[in-house]
Amino acid sequence: MDVPTYSPREIVSELDRFIVGQGDAKRAVAIALRNRWRRQQLPEGMREEVVPKNILMIGPTGCGKT
Repeated sequence: MDVPTYSPREIVSELDRFIVGQGDAKRAVAIALRNRWRRQQLPEGMREEVVPKNILMIGPTGCGKT
């Protein structure tokens, strides 16, 4: 299956279509998405060597964390 690859900048551009402001958060999410995708592209044995990093999104109810 051929999945398109997006740079963090392209991911932020797509997020800009739906999210107003929150530039730092959009960049952090874009980088995390890209890193997660890159880790999945590694051979099975190497995936265990690259520890995934998680994002903790906090904020009040209704602020758009999902």
